[in-house]
Parts: sequence; structure tokens; C-alpha cells
Amino acid sequence: MNQAADILDLAAQAIQQNIDAVLATVVRTEGSAYRQPGAMMLICADGRSVGMISGGCLEPHIIKRAFWLTRHGASVQIYQTGDDIGYHNNGDPDSTVVEEGTTVKDEDRSEDDFLEGELNFGLGCNGRIHVLFERLATAIPLLDLIRQVRNTQQPATIATLIRSDGSENGALDLQVGSRIYLNQYLKTGNLADVYLNRNMISDSNTFIDDMLLNTIQKLSNHKFHKKNAEYIKLTSDLELQATGDRQHESEWLLQRIYPQTRLLICGAGNDVIPLVTMAKLQDWHVTVIDSRPQYATRLRFSQADSVLCVDLDDSETLLNLSAGAAVAVMSHSLAQDRARLAVLLEHSAQYRYLGQLGPRYRTERLIKEISETSANPHILADGIRKLHYPIGYKLGRDGPEALALSIMAQMSAVIHGHAPQTSLPNSQYTIQTSEQSVFNNYKNDYAHD
Repeated sequence: MNQAADILDLAAQAIQQNIDAVLATVVRTEGSAYRQPGAMMLICADGRSVGMISGGCLEPHIIKRAFWLTRHGASVQIYQTGDDIGYHNNGDPDSTVVEEGTTVKDEDRSEDDFLEGELNFGLGCNGRIHVLFERLATAIPLLDLIRQVRNTQQPATIATLIRSDGSENGALDLQVGSRIYLNQYLKTGNLADVYLNRNMISDSNTFIDDMLLNTIQKLSNHKFHKKNAEYIKLTSDLELQATGDRQHESEWLLQRIYPQTRLLICGAGNDVIPLVTMAKLQDWHVTVIDSRPQYATRLRFSQADSVLCVDLDDSETLLNLSAGAAVAVMSHSLAQDRARLAVLLEHSAQYRYLGQLGPRYRTERLIKEISETSANPHILADGIRKLHYPIGYKLGRDGPEALALSIMAQMSAVIHGHAPQTSLPNSQYTIQTSEQSVFNNYKNDYAHD
């Protein structure tokens, strides 16, 4: 979740200063969209804002109208980014409301009409973006959950109501913007304490609880594909008491909120500084370790979440820090790299990515030395197969900044399953990942160890 840290910080400030705010969240996209469902933006009443729900095209309009759109509670707006739009003489887009194929000018509609249509911004992207607007008071439980996930490193699954027939016939007793904490239902199997914010329409009754239970069961059984946030449309199979209709539709944003991607950097040289900076720009949790106390200092790595001096024989700390992390071994020291790599290669299931800085012959030398001293060299096979060396993609530039960019690109591709697939090269000690044979078949120009 990009920019989450900035949104959490500004929300905390707004609450402390008693300043109202509106949280805007992308809940659905159709066609081309710059941001995906789950992207957020926080707009404060004093003019401050953080986050993006588009490429910067919709934000000025949203900042102007956020508080008006939420004057009666949470609402969902649809923004169309087609190309059938003109412009005023001052360059501003001639915003229109598109409704069932009819284009109506702003001046011909009342303010309430905007809640029923689609604002067309003529950006040429030919997509639709559905955005949920809600006041900070109702969004606090969501932001608290995000903060909890970041602190505990335990993921959570929530469902946010986008639209429901219940607002018209009373079938589903929740309003737009209501959120359900699905982890709690999966843990207990009942409806108690599953609501992050339950905006009720009327008093609860047994039939409504049955309807909610049916909906929650369907949401809980949904299997995510590649994305961590998906638009879900449900049709209930329970008969509605009020109308006799057997079909009740509701639309949801289903989100799997994950902890920050963790980056462990073994080494505290100067070339680590831009890597820390780039990782923090992606909202990663960054830990830098080194056995040399003069290198591992907070003064040198002020942006890192943690800077530790870890002895080379402290395998327990190394394994704890590498759990679920992307690991870069780049100390420019044979002794340090050998000690870290020996432990990591034996525990390949511990981390999501492992990369070694330096030219290939240097890493193969380290692997050979580690294998010769290992009580069970075969246990290293999976780790060697998972090891990326030389670390990073060759992007055509040199220097610490270029190295940091190449490392971040490779880590992101591997973690998200987008690494290229090719045949494996033959090597006595190197059982490389498939994408290395394309990008790493060269002498590393970045390392001179």
C-alpha cells in the first residue's frame, strides 16, 4: 500500500489537532487506471493532503469537493477518463456528467445530481475510477488496522461495502462504507466483533443477521488472484422478506492488507545509502546490519527503520531479521559476506529474495569455500538456486544510485513474480534462477571487490 506511512502520519496529526479530514479510496477500476483498488488519499480541512488516487489528474477536483461529497455521509463517485471532452479557454477541462449515454453540462445540473452520475475528465485513458469518500471519524478503524498490520507483521482481510440494494429495501442493514473484518469471522465463526465500522440503517434483526452471515461467508471464501484488492459483486440466495425477491445484490472492495515489504541489507557501506532511500520511497521496512560499529550508525542511515551492529557469529539474529525479507549481501568484505551467506544459504525458506554484490567469480569463490567447510554441502543447494548474483539488473549505468535502482528492480520483480523465464545455465557451483541467465551474464561493473 503505497504512501500508507504518510497517510497514517497526517491522520494522526489531524486527530491530535482536532482537524476534520476526508479519506478517498479507489474501490473499483474499469479499463485503464493509473492507481489500482486500495489506493488512498487523505484531504484535511486546513488544506493539507497526502496520497494519490490518480496520476495527479483527479486530485485538484477531489480536494475541492471532498467535504461536500461527504456532508451526508460516505459516498462513492465515478470518474470517467475518456477523451470525448473539450476545454475552456483557460485550459481547465470542461467537466461533464455522463449518465446512461447522455452528456449534461455542469451548469445544467444541481449539486445533488452529481452524486448520481460520472464526472468525465477527458484524459484519454478511457477508464472509470470508482472512489469512496468518507470522513476521518469513520475511517479511523481502517487506519488503525493498517497501523496494526505494520506493527505486528500479521496480514488482515477486510471487505468494504460499495453498493447495496439494502439501502432501498432493507435487506442488508449496512450503509456504503461499512467494513467487515473477515479475519475475526474466520477465527470465531460468528458475527460478533467483525465490524470495523458498522453504519446501520435500522435496528438489527435475525433475518438481517442471516443475510450478513451469508454475505460474509461468500466474502471469506473468495480466493485472491494476483492483486491484493479486488472488486466483488455478490448476489444473495436468501429470499427478501419485504419484497419476496430472491436476489439481493451488493458490491464490495475485498482487500488483503499486508505488512510492509522487509529489506535486510547486510553491509553498511556508502553504496547502501541510496538503496535505503529508494526502498523507503516504496514504503519498505529497511534494516541495515554490519559487524563494524563504525559503519552501522544511525547517523549514516537516518532513513532506515533499524540500524544494528550484529556479530558475524550471531546467526539467530540474522535469521530472525531475514524472515520473509528481501536480503542484499553487500558489505565489500569477504569475511562478512562469507559469514552471512553461509547462514542464509542453509535456510533458503527463510527469505523471499537473496542477492550477493560483486562479480560472479567472487561469489562462486565464496560458495566454494562455504561448501568445503559445510558439514552437509547438499543443504546449500536450494539457497544457491535462490541466490541472485551479481545482484541487480544491468541497466547500463554505474555508481551507487544506478546499483540501488537495479537492485530494487530485481527484488520487486522476483517478489511479485515478474522475473523473466529462460533456461538455466550449467555451472559447478551456481544453480542460478532463470532470470539471471538473461540479466546477469556479464562481469558486474558495479562491484570491485
